[in-house]
Amino acid sequence: MPTLPKIEQYLIDLGISYQEMSRNSWLVEDENKGYPKMLVSSSDPLVIISADVMPIPKENAEQLFRTLLELNATDLLHGAYAISGNDIIVIDTLEQATLDKDEFLASIESISFALLEHYKKLAGYIHKAEE
Repeated sequence: MPTLPKIEQYLIDLGISYQEMSRNSWLVEDENKGYPKMLVSSSDPLVIISADVMPIPKENAEQLFRTLLELNATDLLHGAYAISGNDIIVIDTLEQATLDKDEFLASIESISFALLEHYKKLAGYIHKAEE
């Protein structure tokens, strides 16, 4: 019987709802635990956890980038805000070989908490991105 990938076993052990996207990637979305949609992918030697935040706004992008950099420096325990294409994301990169269940959970919870806590600071930019 084949064994499950370490990340999938962690998701099961932690009782986190997910959908397997491929052998090495999972879409996590668990409203009961307060987790937004996050993509978890495993590509040795890394495990990457990311979540979409918003499109880059057409106006005041420089001010938004400053805010995100300040949040990276003061409010994120795991990961950082980043740009992917035309979108702002929050991402964390973990070392697969030494990753344990507690570190994995801490990363997911840190990203979830950041998105919840930072929403008020970032909400004013969201409508500018959609215009």
